[in-house]
Amino acid sequence: MQDFANSEQEKIALEHQAAKLFMRWYEHDTNKPIRHLWHNQPSKPDVSCRFEGQRLDLEIAHLYGSEQEAMAILGRDLSEQTRAELRELVLSSEPDQRLLRALNRILLNKSLKQYKTKRVWLIIRNAHPAWDKTQIAALQGCIDVPQNHPFEQIWIVGDWQGKTGIVQLYPN
Repeated sequence: MQDFANSEQEKIALEHQAAKLFMRWYEHDTNKPIRHLWHNQPSKPDVSCRFEGQRLDLEIAHLYGSEQEAMAILGRDLSEQTRAELRELVLSSEPDQRLLRALNRILLNKSLKQYKTKRVWLIIRNAHPAWDKTQIAALQGCIDVPQNHPFEQIWIVGDWQGKTGIVQLYPN
């Protein structure tokens, strides 16, 4: 039970870090305040905040390059499903196509979720040190955003530390 509690706390911490990085850049780029982050229970997006006087929910995802990298960043083992998906990504892609395939995999997986909320944005945090905001922005016309997804907007934080800013993937 203790390991589950620790991994759940770690997951929440990573989601909050990603949300804070996104919110800081969103305010910087748009001059629109986005504040008061709080965590949600399952069946809702990961975190919520206040934006334009209303609740805005944020679903958080992390973009990793490989199983080893994800484990190193997180400092722990991954679920068997996550490991299998990362292995498939590495084996079936040329290095320059891995970013696009990884983004499309996240978009497909997240598009299948359903939320009990009026507004939800998907925020993806790039954890791969070889990929950057410029490469991500160059893919805007190539990513495959599923038609029936629940997201009003989709954004990506360009790097793990949030130093390079954010890119809007949908609508673009």
